[in-house]
Amino acid sequence: MWLLYSLLSALFAALTAIFAKAGITNINSNLATGIRTIVILLMIWSIILAKGEFKGINDLSKRNIIFLTISGIATGLSWLFYFKALQTGKVAQVAAVDKLSVAIAIVLAVIFLGESLSFKTAVGAGLIVLGTVVLAMK
Repeated sequence: MWLLYSLLSALFAALTAIFAKAGITNINSNLATGIRTIVILLMIWSIILAKGEFKGINDLSKRNIIFLTISGIATGLSWLFYFKALQTGKVAQVAAVDKLSVAIAIVLAVIFLGESLSFKTAVGAGLIVLGTVVLAMK
């Protein structure tokens, strides 16, 4: 199922770029990010409440809260910079550079999480970097 969910994530990430580019015309990118965040907040909490998943909040450890908070800050900063880049750049270039996050995540997972780096993963990450360079060039 992870592959299906990953493909759906990629599809909706692509749609995010298209709809965001269309939606940020003539408005401040930070305001656009704020509106998007409110929509996401309402959607996610509606799902949590509808599925009865709120009860898991009592199981959160201090570590869970700290790292989820830091992750939220990183997500917010990513969105702010992504929308700012979309406002001034082409979707194909912005989305390509944004996908460098895959290669960066692989390197960080090896360094901080102790995940192994196979030859296949290293080559894949290298191809992502190469593809990003090609797409980002004018």
